[in-house]
Amino acid sequence: MNDAIYKLNPLVTTIRGDVAYDANGNVVEYDIAAVQAHIDANAYKYSRATAYPTIQEQLDMQYWDGVNGTTIWADTVASVKSENPKP
Repeated sequence: MNDAIYKLNPLVTTIRGDVAYDANGNVVEYDIAAVQAHIDANAYKYSRATAYPTIQEQLDMQYWDGVNGTTIWADTVASVKSENPKP
């Protein structure tokens, strides 16, 4: 949620609990519906990020695909994308 608040409200520098503040410590009001809409629209990104193998694992897959002429890396990435489609 905090990421969405920061993204939608460039004046926000700090969030404590449900309250957002600017650099001077003033409360910044934000639209909770807009924040939730942003979260919903971008949920697939977070799902994909946790589903992908680590970068090290992906690089290893790419190396061995090159050596063995396989497509394990591309198949893995395609699977994550199809299981977590963009809206």
